[in-house]
Amino acid sequence: MLIDRRQLLAAAGSGAIALPLFACSSAPAAPLPDFPFKLSTAEWKKRLTPAAYNVLRNGGTEYPFTSALNKEHRKGIFGCAGCALPLFDSATKFDSGTGWPSFYAPLRNAVVTRSDRSLGMERIEVLCRRCGGHLGHVFDDGPKPTGKRYCMNGVALRFTPRG
Repeated sequence: MLIDRRQLLAAAGSGAIALPLFACSSAPAAPLPDFPFKLSTAEWKKRLTPAAYNVLRNGGTEYPFTSALNKEHRKGIFGCAGCALPLFDSATKFDSGTGWPSFYAPLRNAVVTRSDRSLGMERIEVLCRRCGGHLGHVFDDGPKPTGKRYCMNGVALRFTPRG
């Protein structure tokens, strides 16, 4: 079988695009602490929706602009959908335009973070301090006073109104 110049260039270009996505070795994630709230896989699956299980237990990501929590503007607390630990006060929520609920600060002692190189780049993963559920990532492009953007998956959160 003969390969013409166009096919050769197309194959080389595909390889150049695929290399960063698939051939990048990602460093192992930092070890996780021993989380106090633990359930078996079967118990987690019974407790969570399939989407929440995928995010919280497998580190998945929901599609942007799909969470009803994007439009939640009442006063209250956003807690972990896995273990109900309070995570964010509604006073710290802001519209980041990214399509995910965003906050400039978590509640004290609510989350832990670790390095995440799963996409071949350095990001900071945010986890629930009690159950270790994956919530999302934190970035340095948020508003004052912290300059942080805690970009959270809505399915990983439950809102409880105040009042």
